[in-house]
Amino acid sequence: MDSFRINERVVGRGAQTLIIAEVGQAHDGSLGTAHAFIDAIADAGADAVKFQTHIASGESTPAEPWRVKFSRQDDTRYDYWRRMEFSEEQWHGLKEHADERGLLFISSPFCSQAVELLTRIGVPAWKIASGETGNRDMLGKMAVTGLPILLSSGMSPLAELDVAVGICQREGVPHAVFQCSSIYPCPPENVGLNMLGEFGERYNCPVGLSDHSGTIFPSLAAVSLGAKLVEVHVTLSRLMFGPDVVASVTIEELADLAKGVRFIDATLANPVDKNVMAGKLEPMRALFTKSLVAAAELSPGTVIEEHHFVSKKPGSGISPEHLPKIIGRRLKKALCKDELLSNDHLE
Repeated sequence: MDSFRINERVVGRGAQTLIIAEVGQAHDGSLGTAHAFIDAIADAGADAVKFQTHIASGESTPAEPWRVKFSRQDDTRYDYWRRMEFSEEQWHGLKEHADERGLLFISSPFCSQAVELLTRIGVPAWKIASGETGNRDMLGKMAVTGLPILLSSGMSPLAELDVAVGICQREGVPHAVFQCSSIYPCPPENVGLNMLGEFGERYNCPVGLSDHSGTIFPSLAAVSLGAKLVEVHVTLSRLMFGPDVVASVTIEELADLAKGVRFIDATLANPVDKNVMAGKLEPMRALFTKSLVAAAELSPGTVIEEHHFVSKKPGSGISPEHLPKIIGRRLKKALCKDELLSNDHLE
């Protein structure tokens, strides 16, 4: 399965790279900010906006520890997840807004209740967060919907990924696998671009990169190496609050990423035949290459020696590479200094 569709958007071989902008928790529980992200991401040229759908009571316990204690207003991690919740009506509004802006609306569920909510909202595909790849029960619930599944590999060994991909294959569900390292921010030595080729061969499906480096560079490199999907966290400003800001790109950087990805897409979709290209550039070649020109004034009857000629622009005369073949021949016409040698000058 080297390609599939998310709504009308083709993903995989022969298609443009799918650019996913991950809002995650960057909205900090503000519905207005979440909507602002949708407009900014659409304006930047991405293809999809991705959120995370958290339902505290379904995914967590009050005893869940902080990964990083960043919030001054939430006493516990559980309190933070509660503050990140939107109502079903609000999720519908976000989905409608994304549709209006031409964005695919994707959100990662973190419990079965979130899967059910997002099914009712009408998401076109599932994105499995790194910590949920081994959640067979939830993955099974998503697989039976028949919607494409985008699998993250951030914390998964290959054995766990094999099982997750196997579920997708058994259910006949289109799927893609993302290389991802759950390090925030992710240094270059942990990005793992080498896994793109390995995943492609191992799973025979489109592969992508979910990057947390806080730069656009890994995604651009990934597209050059054959990734058909790239995902980056985004922030409206590096001064914003939240744990993922250091691992995010700004909206301006997202726009640069989109331009760069489309440029690379175009280059990969149009392989160059060097001989054909050289033929097209022949007029230019005449301007930049050199010809044999007289080093000094030469009279008719001169027997040509090597020192009689030097190489100078333009390249519209006899090429310097032919000098050995004309040494010893006679001139039938005079040549002025710097005049291009032509076949008409030779006996």
